[in-house]
Amino acid sequence: MEKLLLLSLLFSLAIITCSATIYTVGDNSGWDISTNLDTWVADKKFKIGDALLFQYSSTFSVDEVTKQNFDTCNTSKVLANYGNGNTTVPLTKPGDRYFVCGNKLYCLGGMKLHVHVDDDGKSISPTLAPKAVAGSDQRTATLPGSPSTKKSTQFSKGAANRAHIVYIVLLVTFFYAMLQI
Repeated sequence: MEKLLLLSLLFSLAIITCSATIYTVGDNSGWDISTNLDTWVADKKFKIGDALLFQYSSTFSVDEVTKQNFDTCNTSKVLANYGNGNTTVPLTKPGDRYFVCGNKLYCLGGMKLHVHVDDDGKSISPTLAPKAVAGSDQRTATLPGSPSTKKSTQFSKGAANRAHIVYIVLLVTFFYAMLQI
């Protein structure tokens, strides 16, 4: 009976851990000058463990900036820069995050996004964050707070896949253990 209780708890934890949402910025329109990003973000509630997926053409980029630089569309000092056309940004801590197009004119035209990440107190820890991809010729992002501004990393799109794999492994383990009881 104790074994069943422990496995049920483990299974429940797996469900909570794997409940992150990956939001495709702009939905089908993507990260584009024609997308109304204010309308897109209005009905979203972002939480720790979620991720933003920016999909865009090679003529655009995504810069993460401070609030002041967001308000003025200043792209000269950025926290992170992405330019590979398919960028996943994990939301790992509560607070406000600001993103603009690297082209100031597009930013002034509305191609910028402000998201607020809630800390609902239910998050045990962030869901598996995407890992860096080595050896890529795509533009990379400098992580805020890294000891050297020369260090950079690029986020892969595999966070959701890893979370699903963890979930499936835990599910199979749970059912296997049930058969052993």
